[in-house]
Amino acid sequence: MNIILFGPPAAGKGTQAKTLIAERGFIQLSTGDMLRAARASGSALGERVGAIMDAGGLVSDEIVIELIDAALTAHAGAPGFVFDGFPRTIAQAEALDAMLARRHAKIDQVISIEVDPTLLMERVHKRFAAEGRPDDNPDSFAVRLQKYDRDTAPLRPYYDAQGKLRHVDGMRSVDVVAADIAAHLDGGARVNPTGP
Repeated sequence: MNIILFGPPAAGKGTQAKTLIAERGFIQLSTGDMLRAARASGSALGERVGAIMDAGGLVSDEIVIELIDAALTAHAGAPGFVFDGFPRTIAQAEALDAMLARRHAKIDQVISIEVDPTLLMERVHKRFAAEGRPDDNPDSFAVRLQKYDRDTAPLRPYYDAQGKLRHVDGMRSVDVVAADIAAHLDGGARVNPTGP
């Protein structure tokens, strides 16, 4: 099963991915982790990635797709994959669909973790005040949120048109959100959609 956890920064995607890994044995395909691993591997692809990163450039979608393809092969027996940080644009989603089709595979579900932007900003302000994490700086976070709205949010209708989009209320507790995601993956109805 190939799934994408979809939603804005700080929606809880990373937390839910960890649950899927721990409870279902899914493999998390994090583009950042894959790029760092490729660079450290000393492979020809890793050298290409390293040269681009050293020059301050952005690694092309083509190379990222190549890394994902290699990861799918390396973990061929896995019960499922969680895509993390990719795709972020329609072009990337189309490239991913094409690569998976060549493997006679597809994205099975896109779990959209829905959050209230105003409450999300409040959450980030509180977390920054308590922990001081640089990526939680409210100003930086606002920029990340704008980029998400501009580039990534259009993926919602893209996957909805394919009948793959599932909605989860991300403002509830971590456990309830996890149960809701599990229900979608297991083919059930939403769990307690109006619950706390």
